Amino acid sequence: MRFIPLIVARPEVQMAIDEATMRARIEGKVPDTVRLYAFSPSSVTIGRFQSVVHDVNLDEARRLGIPVIRRITGGGSVFHDEFGEITYSVVVGEDLHPALRNVEESYRYLAGPLVDALEELGLDAGFSGLNDIVANGKKISGSAQTRRKGVILQHGTFMYATRVEVLGRVLRVSKEKLKDKGVSSIWERVTTLEREGIKLTRGEAYELLKGSFENAFGLKEGELTDYELELAEKLVDEKYGNREWNEMR
Repeated sequence: MRFIPLIVARPEVQMAIDEATMRARIEGKVPDTVRLYAFSPSSVTIGRFQSVVHDVNLDEARRLGIPVIRRITGGGSVFHDEFGEITYSVVVGEDLHPALRNVEESYRYLAGPLVDALEELGLDAGFSGLNDIVANGKKISGSAQTRRKGVILQHGTFMYATRVEVLGRVLRVSKEKLKDKGVSSIWERVTTLEREGIKLTRGEAYELLKGSFENAFGLKEGELTDYELELAEKLVDEKYGNREWNEMR
């Protein structure tokens, strides 16, 4: 697989690159790709079918200078902390591995390197539900996915030092959802490496994840093509930087 080294950029750029890489892979212009990136500034992404008003405290997000961007993948709202989270992204053909033909198995196959990384740190880690990863019983990563023309885009979080107090202020998490998870507050539901007593810098978290994906899939470092960069720029202008797309629901 091609590996794209860490890119730190605004959320509309990151989401545009993910879609551009997926489109390029569908067209056979690029190989299967793994990417690790970070948002700057801290941002919120919401699922393709979510209501931004229902799931995000927009007033608080604006007060804190946190942009809100809609993804093309499903799933829920996510707080990406500039100071404590790395996002992984994998774009692959469904024919890469038999597990990719089944949605639940594909989530576990593609996010498996995150579990491996957590276990390498000595944590009791595993999958919970369809697309969550837990460490010592609390959520530390969530993933989202979309499929088009035989190609999968899956991306998700790795919270090494996410400020959970900020997460709780900008995301609207219903009491019913917390109750379904058997907890009464976001503090009981979510954790980070730092909360589990493991302090890593962004660089250390990045190298940990890079090594884990390398062990799982084999990686060859590369760079985004001119086609991907030009398409991403177009997608920022026409879609991800557009209020009509981000606030469509």
